[in-house]
Amino acid sequence: MTDKRRPAPVGEPIHEILSHRWSPRAFDSRAVESEKLRSLFEAARWASSCTNAQPWFFIVADKHSDPESFQRALECLVELNQAWVKNAPVIAFSVARLNFENGKLNRHAWHDVGQASTNLAIEAAHLGLQIHQMAGIDPEKARQTFGVPEGYEVVAGIAIGYPGDPQSLPEQLREREVGPRVRKPLDSFVFSGTWGQPSPLVIKR
Repeated sequence: MTDKRRPAPVGEPIHEILSHRWSPRAFDSRAVESEKLRSLFEAARWASSCTNAQPWFFIVADKHSDPESFQRALECLVELNQAWVKNAPVIAFSVARLNFENGKLNRHAWHDVGQASTNLAIEAAHLGLQIHQMAGIDPEKARQTFGVPEGYEVVAGIAIGYPGDPQSLPEQLREREVGPRVRKPLDSFVFSGTWGQPSPLVIKR
């Protein structure tokens, strides 16, 4: 089997689960074991959140166990994403509850949903899976398709599965799949003293 891991070229030592987490577009069509999917959402369950409000929810559609729901979920993605997500075995949507239980606005809801999704992504990498989170969705269509009530907002789409063969992708996406992994340097976003001034912590001498 071809090794589909793509470790990040880190500048400082980090845990290998983090360096091996990435967002493929090429997915193997094989089913994801139910116990592994449960572990992903258990990891999401234990994310931190403002006042422990836990404003995250997930809608899941498994192609192998519920192909009708999978197709409905696929149709909630933008056309470009549909072209490659159709090969993934699982599609999910993250959903944020916008208010606290007392009715007040929770301005940290999206942040906390992101934390839960990151836990999910890290657990996926640990289990040999990967996820690809997508802004390219039609949130209103997802709301209507899956009956998401008022006061909740569909945040992102998530393709889940085992990494597949980049050759299955259109040429433009294939180049991005196998190209170098790039991130901004630490001194471009870690500041001290005033905005835009790189922190001494990240300036190498």
